[in-house]
Amino acid sequence: MDRKTATTWLILLFLIFVGFGDSFLPKPLSTASLQTRTTINQFFVGLFPSWQPSTRPYDRTERALDEIEKGGSKK
Repeated sequence: MDRKTATTWLILLFLIFVGFGDSFLPKPLSTASLQTRTTINQFFVGLFPSWQPSTRPYDRTERALDEIEKGGSKK
C-alpha cells in the first residue's frame, strides 16, 4: 500500500469514527468518538464570534420612513 492510499484510508476511518462511532463501537471507543465530535464542533463554533442583532432590527427602516414622512430623503 503506498503512502497516498494509506493516508486516504486513515482520513476515511477518522471521519467514520468521528461521525458514526458512537452508534456502533463498544463503550470506551463510543465515548471517545462522541467527545471528539463535540470538541471539533466547539472548535468550529468558536471560530466565529457570536452575532448579536440590534435590539430593534427595524430601526434603520423606521428612520428611513421618518425621513420620507418629513419630506426629505437621505442618500
